[in-house]
Amino acid sequence: MFPGFGAGNMEKMMKKLGMKMDNIDAKEVVIKSESGDIKIKNPQVVKTTMKGQVVFQVSGDISEEEFSEDDIELIMEQSGVKDRKKVTSALKENNGDIVETIMKLKGEK
Repeated sequence: MFPGFGAGNMEKMMKKLGMKMDNIDAKEVVIKSESGDIKIKNPQVVKTTMKGQVVFQVSGDISEEEFSEDDIELIMEQSGVKDRKKVTSALKENNGDIVETIMKLKGEK
């Protein structure tokens, strides 16, 4: 905070600027990308709205997964391979290519 500038004054100033901040009660935040998922557990999420624009600020315990759980399950189902480590290893060898991984695993079975 600024000296002599309390929380009440900050709230009034934000309202004048058309800003609104809300805390979001979330259990987990997942960001899905081409290279894998980023999971944020125990997140603190703040939604800020200003002039029609919405911004989310997220912090928490971060873990990155190279491949999504859905991709791994699909490969296990399609290839018939039930060993998760074998599937993720094959995915890495095939640079994340799901079809190539399924074909390779089916050929090895």
